[in-house]
Amino acid sequence: MQVNKCRNKFLVSKINAGKDVKESMRKAVGLIAGFSKYVSKGDTVLIKPNYNSDDPYPATSDPDALKALAELVYEAGAKKVIIGESSGLLWKPTRKVLEKMGVTWAAKESGAELFNFDEHEWIEKKIDGKYIKSVKIPKILNSIDKLIYFPCLKTHRNDKFTMSLKLSVGLMSNLERIPLHLINLEYKTAEINLLFKPALIVMDARKCFVTGGPTNGKIENPGLILASNDRVAIDVEGIKILQSYNAKNKLKGNPWELPTIKRAVELEIGSRNEQDYIVIESK
Repeated sequence: MQVNKCRNKFLVSKINAGKDVKESMRKAVGLIAGFSKYVSKGDTVLIKPNYNSDDPYPATSDPDALKALAELVYEAGAKKVIIGESSGLLWKPTRKVLEKMGVTWAAKESGAELFNFDEHEWIEKKIDGKYIKSVKIPKILNSIDKLIYFPCLKTHRNDKFTMSLKLSVGLMSNLERIPLHLINLEYKTAEINLLFKPALIVMDARKCFVTGGPTNGKIENPGLILASNDRVAIDVEGIKILQSYNAKNKLKGNPWELPTIKRAVELEIGSRNEQDYIVIESK
């Protein structure tokens, strides 16, 4: 299907990843018009990966894939690429996590700037939500042109799943993440996304957790890379992938009825139903 036939629809691409993860990501984004559609020449782009903990991929982002993604963003014309992260309280300091997990290496090799949110200023932002009214986010987000999400594909013990919508939790201050997880987590996860609008999401689904999560669980190997301009659509497709395995998790039934997805639809964060987006697949 040609992209020009998909106007007024959100797009999700899904490809079988090859041995070269950089070319696989290039192909996945190419199916939804290519990196140049989402990154303009001269842009400052912040990539948000998944390093809440210091556990290996797929609990956290694969540093080789992160390096490749940063290179692709530069190739699309970005003036500066920033890799920004803040790890969870249990694994602090973030600097140690980034060093241990190869993120420092990935930034250096790709020419990206490594930005530890914990070592810089946070600012308070209001949210017009039912369950959450304000959070502190990194001030640097006011100084970038584009935001790219790089989530893993995982189940989550408390939030049922963790993909692009949950990745936004890593853009709020650590102390605020504690009460977030105590009550109404799934609804709050959706509401936090009102503050952010990533231009592109690239999901590394070569491996995934189908039980447990976010730090450990049963690993399966879908062997896929997904890309989209919509957090809701790509997460729904990710949920379908997880549901395809015979595993004991909390992802039974219609993905659109899961609390995080349902609340995101109510807030008009992205797709409202299956008819709002198109999946473009390639072998």
